[in-house]
Amino acid sequence: MIYEFLLMLYVLGTQAGLCLVFRKAGMAWWKALIPIYNIVLWIKMCGKSKWWYLYFLVPAINVFTFLLMVVETAKVFRRYNFWEQTAAVIFPWIYLPFLGLSRLQYTSPSELPEHKVSKGRDWLDAIVFAIIAAMIIRGNIFELYKIPSSSMERSLLVGDHLLVSKLAYGPKTTQTPLAVPLIHNVLPLTNGKVESYLKWIQLPYHRYKGYTEVKRFDAVVFHYPDGDTMCTAQFSNRSYHELVRRYGREAVWNDRVYDEYGQQIPIGKIRVRPVDKRENFIKRCIGLPGEDLQIVDQQVLINGQPVLSPSEAEFTYAVLFDPMVGRPENVLASLGVSLEDMSTAAYYQYAYHTDYIILPLTRGTAANLAGRYDVKEVRQVPNHDVEAFLGLQPAASSLFPFVDSLQWTVDNYGPVHIPAKGETISLSVDNLPYYRRVIEVFEGHSLKVDGTQILIDGKVADSYTFAMDYYWMMGDNRHNSADSRFWGFVPEDHIVGKARWITLSRDKDSGKFRWNRFLKNASAL
Repeated sequence: MIYEFLLMLYVLGTQAGLCLVFRKAGMAWWKALIPIYNIVLWIKMCGKSKWWYLYFLVPAINVFTFLLMVVETAKVFRRYNFWEQTAAVIFPWIYLPFLGLSRLQYTSPSELPEHKVSKGRDWLDAIVFAIIAAMIIRGNIFELYKIPSSSMERSLLVGDHLLVSKLAYGPKTTQTPLAVPLIHNVLPLTNGKVESYLKWIQLPYHRYKGYTEVKRFDAVVFHYPDGDTMCTAQFSNRSYHELVRRYGREAVWNDRVYDEYGQQIPIGKIRVRPVDKRENFIKRCIGLPGEDLQIVDQQVLINGQPVLSPSEAEFTYAVLFDPMVGRPENVLASLGVSLEDMSTAAYYQYAYHTDYIILPLTRGTAANLAGRYDVKEVRQVPNHDVEAFLGLQPAASSLFPFVDSLQWTVDNYGPVHIPAKGETISLSVDNLPYYRRVIEVFEGHSLKVDGTQILIDGKVADSYTFAMDYYWMMGDNRHNSADSRFWGFVPEDHIVGKARWITLSRDKDSGKFRWNRFLKNASAL
């Protein structure tokens, strides 16, 4: 409620201030209430060119223009002090009423004496203004995001730059206000060792209403749900919680973690991050609040009904080339297989002494390869379990909710129920693994199990009512994606925004721009 009040105060305060300023400039105050016309009069009052009308029509640019107009309004009242103009940009809802109610007099731009500022002041004005405007745009309107990994291939490719709309689902208010502007969680040039924020103040979660809701198949950017606690040497490569489950808390905290080959897994410092400072992920929303999700032989079922799979979804295949014909890497490169995927395939060949080239492919690419004269065999690798495919000891499973007896795999998974806000479920020791993290971490309750009794905030509980909506996210590269199958639900307070368009795409391997992807819908299947 307090956030809605502040928003209303900002809008009404700015509008009231504009009415008072118009009156001082010799115009009827009520003209400030007429949309579009008030902008025309405001620009004329400040003596700006007609180009400014167009600036107000361009999304994002109009935010800069509005803030510049506040500064220009201060100037026609002969207010040139740096700190005052900075305050005007940050608090226009206070500053404009101040101008209108003060004894300061309006001066027509044509009658203003020339006011010179030093080069240093000129640069300082530009830098501070740009930072404030960029913070407003980045925090509330849109943010640019680069695809860092192949988990969404081949719908979204490594090297795609996306425009992520924060207006779509509604902008979130800042929860960690003491932070370096425009820096997400670590300071640059510190090798990830110095955080860019202080946790002294933590504000409650609030989201303003957007123009749409999260829909099935949206490409969504969100904060990594398993990233509340992280190892600085691993970041999101390996979850702290996964490491604790596999190797034990004591080993992780004492930096004594070794893999099956006896190689040490570096841990680094262990840090706890607030929600809005966790790593950003992008996946496709598959399951919505209140739905039951299941995967049967790679087909996703929602409430028992099959849903559409992305046409470019990738799965793991083993390809056996005729050793007497051609160069396999040239054939694969011509089909769009990345150097990263070919390097992984080379690792499998070396580590497992196999002639198969094992890599992610779309079904169409796999069929294309199967029809070639120089390819002897193309077989799918179920569950991305390379070891089992090659007749070796299967890899250990680490799938949510981490109950070994379920024996779920990435291709045959569930069913699992996705929580919805206000929904009440019966709670038992059997289904607690699905919802324990929701109750303890995402919704902030203490939880203890005493025999068959579950205690929430010290009271015996046989049911639980969810405070937030939750979502199920999956990558289009179904066999090479760390997604909800590995860490569970995505809470609504972790949602950042909707991927709207590809603004730039550059092939990581060749360095060439992929012009055919320019302005492509980033959420398209």
